[in-house]
Amino acid sequence: MPLVTTGELVARAAAARSAVPSFNVITLEHVEAVIAGAESARAPVVLQVSENAVKFRYGRLLPLARAAVAAAERAAVPVALHLDHVRSDGLLRQAPDAGFSSVMYDASHLPYPDNLAATGAAASWAHAQGLWIEAELGQVAGKDDRPPLDAHAPGARTDPDQARAFVADSGVDALAVAVGSVHAMTTRTATLDHDLLGRLSATLDVPLVLHGSSGLPDGELVAAVAGGIAKVNVGTALNLAMTGAIRTFLAAHPEAADSRAYLSVGREAMARTVERITRVLAGA
Repeated sequence: MPLVTTGELVARAAAARSAVPSFNVITLEHVEAVIAGAESARAPVVLQVSENAVKFRYGRLLPLARAAVAAAERAAVPVALHLDHVRSDGLLRQAPDAGFSSVMYDASHLPYPDNLAATGAAASWAHAQGLWIEAELGQVAGKDDRPPLDAHAPGARTDPDQARAFVADSGVDALAVAVGSVHAMTTRTATLDHDLLGRLSATLDVPLVLHGSSGLPDGELVAAVAGGIAKVNVGTALNLAMTGAIRTFLAAHPEAADSRAYLSVGREAMARTVERITRVLAGA
């Protein structure tokens, strides 16, 4: 079916007090696995390509984006394409022609006035191009290019009053909030500040986004959605599934040389992970 927009999926989820799953993709196997898992769960999904993924692909956005668009157009469920954690204005400006309906512009590492100024300029440009735009206030720990940060440290989390002003002054369509989750966690042991999430949900009139969701157990995901999260970002969980499955396969088949043998196993493991997470969110 034709691509849908991220804004449409998130708005629908927010109105239903549910959340749309958004999975970060790096390879074509990621793309195919996310769509297969979403089809098994019979649910819409967002494919996300991060700036780091673009850097991995020799700095070229179009090859992976074109593959994602082609796969999405053949999907049996609604699929949207989102450009994630963008800091480069040059990359931001490639989004519309590459098939993306939305972008997450990330200036959260900057002091508040600079974050606001950069995000406001990005939002103004994005809206002129018909793009839905997400930003971040506070800092979700775990990004490779940031100094170590305690997700529970004072100042790391999103302040509701500051968030209200930030959304009003920047004009963004959604806000990623720092409420205790951590990027790139390989264990599902994180806990969220649900009181803070409730206050943010009551204060803001835009959909809330949760980053670093791979580190959350199912109960925390369900509670996050109940608390007002409308878009749930997942990346590391797919990489763990793929890498673990490939390791197991190669240990059992040390003679394997054809990459299709182990990539297919990794792709299937990612698809099962997508289906599981999607069903958890659908049941929230």
